[in-house]
Amino acid sequence: MSYFFIAIIAVLVVILFQKFMQQFNSRGKYENIDASTFIGLSKEPNAVILDVRQPGEIAEGKIKGAKAINVLAGNFMEEVNKLSKDKAYLVYCRSGNRSGMACGKMAELGFTKLYNLQGGYGAWLRAK
Repeated sequence: MSYFFIAIIAVLVVILFQKFMQQFNSRGKYENIDASTFIGLSKEPNAVILDVRQPGEIAEGKIKGAKAINVLAGNFMEEVNKLSKDKAYLVYCRSGNRSGMACGKMAELGFTKLYNLQGGYGAWLRAK
């Protein structure tokens, strides 16, 4: 019976942590946005679409005009540091997890206009 209670507590901790991270991300580092908002923002003149997936994923399809910088590559921070901090970055991956990680890393470098596509490339495909 005690394993059941431990499992319940573990699930509650995970849920509370996810809620906290969503609030933290939207208040400080970057904003999570849906696909329709992403598409709208992509039309702004100061917007840069950033694809942070691996090359094999990009070969299967990408958003037109997106700049590719693999978040899992060892030189990610170096490549991102070459970008202008004055632009708005619309960041996506396959599902929204790696792009959230990329936004967090970019925020550490001083980028302030960061938007993470929730649901990733698949959400964009469904919305376009």
